[in-house]
Amino acid sequence: MEQFLPFLSEVGFPALVTFYLLYRIETKLEAVIQTIQGLPERMGKIK
Repeated sequence: MEQFLPFLSEVGFPALVTFYLLYRIETKLEAVIQTIQGLPERMGKIK
């Protein structure tokens, strides 16, 4: 158990930050994907 505590403190925090940032990027990518998918429809309305 004593060996896992330093490992958890060294790896756990960076892993938590990484997963949090990946989650934030995923939500923004969803917005970009929806915008790109709606682009042909918007381009058709312009002409």
